[in-house]
Amino acid sequence: MGITVQNITGNTAMVIWPKMASCVDSFYSIMYHPNWNSMLSSYSRKSFQKEERVPTTRSSFVVENLTPLTTYIMCVTCQSANPSSDQCRVFNTLERDPASASNTKKELALGIWLTSSVLLLIIAAVLLYGCLHLLCRRRHERLQERNRTSKQQHEEPWTKSVAHTSDEFSRQRQQTQDAEGKHPGGIQLATIIENPAVCNEPVMPSSKSQERVPVTGQCSAIN
Repeated sequence: MGITVQNITGNTAMVIWPKMASCVDSFYSIMYHPNWNSMLSSYSRKSFQKEERVPTTRSSFVVENLTPLTTYIMCVTCQSANPSSDQCRVFNTLERDPASASNTKKELALGIWLTSSVLLLIIAAVLLYGCLHLLCRRRHERLQERNRTSKQQHEEPWTKSVAHTSDEFSRQRQQTQDAEGKHPGGIQLATIIENPAVCNEPVMPSSKSQERVPVTGQCSAIN
């Protein structure tokens, strides 16, 4: 078939073949396999690791995602045919392309940056949640302390008023008991003063009981 492999790099290779007038199928099969060993491998379709299908209108194809510094065998056949030795070519890929290596490094750096960003976001979210929880807890404790202080300030005047009223009531009760002790029966007795110049006359008491106090003694003579 006159198959040739051109533009070989570390990851790609272009295979070119002449159009086959005898191929009546709808597509060509491009089969390739790495680390080819003709002594151990056969040319059957099952022996190839990869297979690509292209329309019969085309006569070239670029194979991608190859491994650098690797020996490959590539064959081109019609759709249902097994390849023969004259339909295959063996080639070696080159070292990794600088552009491909740069892209790989960029992808690796991008992956590391994304992973670090996600971890930082998670850590920031955890710290923010902890700070908010602590602030809410302190605010709740301050509100409770204010409520307790306000309650104590509200109860203190009432307690003092109750204590003052109780002391006043006790004082008045004590005064009442003292008055009752001095004047039993609630009757106030009058004090009678005898006038030496007046004798044998009854003296009216000043109390409201309107009782007369008899005079049993006699006036003494005035010297």
